Amino acid sequence: MENSRINLLASNDKLSPLEIPSIITSSKVEDTIALGKKLSCSLEKGSIIALQGPLGAGKTCLVKGIASGLGVKDEVTSPTYTIISEYEGILDDKAIPVYHIDAYRLRGTDDFISLGGEEVIFGNGISIIEWSERISELIPEEAFKVVIEIKGENDRLITIYRGDRI
Repeated sequence: MENSRINLLASNDKLSPLEIPSIITSSKVEDTIALGKKLSCSLEKGSIIALQGPLGAGKTCLVKGIASGLGVKDEVTSPTYTIISEYEGILDDKAIPVYHIDAYRLRGTDDFISLGGEEVIFGNGISIIEWSERISELIPEEAFKVVIEIKGENDRLITIYRGDRI
């Protein structure tokens, strides 16, 4: 698999789906947001995006791009203390719930289930899960997996795939 740089898209450019699997280098927050917008074009009702990466890797920046690509108008922030934030997005010209989940403070799958998390991620919306490794038992194989690695002060290596490996 070839490593590529994401090209920022002008606001009037038509977005096209991201080739999956992909390995992308991002050197700016704006590039990570643009990648999220591009990834949003590959999503459909019921999609789950499982994010992994250390603190400060850019997971929330990617979520902001995905949400923007789905037409979310509200400001997207990390739901660390609320665990699940719900936004209204647009998919195929219809309103769709976009769930931003932060599993960082969960002790495991049972915590998430007790919050009603299963109903959220297996419902009719789009679920984006930060710290997805904390609830890995619930992440289906067909989910989009995104691994963000810090390679320098501003450099990130972002791997996106489906299934159990790239």
